[in-house]
Amino acid sequence: MKKAVLLLSLCLTMMASAWAAPQPTFLPAEFGGWHLQSSKTSADPTVADSAYAPVLKEYGFNELQSAVYTQPGRKLTIKAARFDDTTGAYGAFTFYKSPQMLSEKIGDQGASLNERVLFYRGNIMVDAVFDRLTAMSAAELRELAGDLPLPAGNARNLPSIPVYLPKQSYIKNTAKYVVGPAALQNVDAPIDAQTVDFARGAEVALGHYATSAGEATLMLISYPTPQIAADRLKAIEAGHSTAQTGGEIAAGNFLAKRTGPLVALVSGDIATSEAKSLLSSVNYDAEVTWNENTFLGKKNNVGNLILNIFLLVGILMGIAFLIGIAFGGVRVLLRRIYPGRVFDRPEDVEIITLHLLE
Repeated sequence: MKKAVLLLSLCLTMMASAWAAPQPTFLPAEFGGWHLQSSKTSADPTVADSAYAPVLKEYGFNELQSAVYTQPGRKLTIKAARFDDTTGAYGAFTFYKSPQMLSEKIGDQGASLNERVLFYRGNIMVDAVFDRLTAMSAAELRELAGDLPLPAGNARNLPSIPVYLPKQSYIKNTAKYVVGPAALQNVDAPIDAQTVDFARGAEVALGHYATSAGEATLMLISYPTPQIAADRLKAIEAGHSTAQTGGEIAAGNFLAKRTGPLVALVSGDIATSEAKSLLSSVNYDAEVTWNENTFLGKKNNVGNLILNIFLLVGILMGIAFLIGIAFGGVRVLLRRIYPGRVFDRPEDVEIITLHLLE
């Protein structure tokens, strides 16, 4: 009985120790003078944001760590969401970023509004709220960003479609990257998710642009192939009941075109001429692998040729040296074995005299 009680007590102690052990985290215990006071983790996106949990799922959310950091007389609250890859963290960052925010050089990209600072680093997006800002707040968060773990391999790559958003007349902090219908319905897109058809591998980038008539939205949709893009452009054309002219469709303040696997749409308060000008700056640039011989290989490299010449000369000198030693060694050996019989025989030693002075 005593052994059973002792064993039970030991098991309870081990379970209590396991419960009390700190959970694995990706936020550091301290940075920039801030010390971790409390921390909680959750894999439930509704804990991260109950209003936009489906959006977080689309971006590949997998873990949230909420933490409170303190300094003497100060407090910092952090919510850090980890995603499957950097693409997800970037998309979530653009979703939560607002035009009123100021751009910050924190992590890969950052933005701030009053005491709130939003940034992402690798596949982690951080939402930090200070009780009050100081001149060192940005530097402290840069140190935090440097302590965050980075994903490996291709998980570090960013999406390519936002690169095609033109910079001219762009309204800052309005770019959005969308990979699903839940996010699309919350970013005021010109067309709906059914028309985009995310089931066919679509990715979307949007940006707002200042025009002479007000403000317009440029929406880029990337598909896996140009054939799919052409098919979706026809669906957009049918949805807006417009006349097609030269690969473009127009209906008042709406204009669209296809370039490669990209479909570009302009909608809003914009003249047709401005819309066409904006669309003309969107052109798909395919990455081509050129397999023709560039004559820069080892066999065609001048430096490599010179090096091989010196190597050949060295080999020939070595062979000549070895032959000389072998010939001299054989000669000496024969002179010792057969003195005066093979080399240096008296009858072979003759002096030719010309008698020029006689």
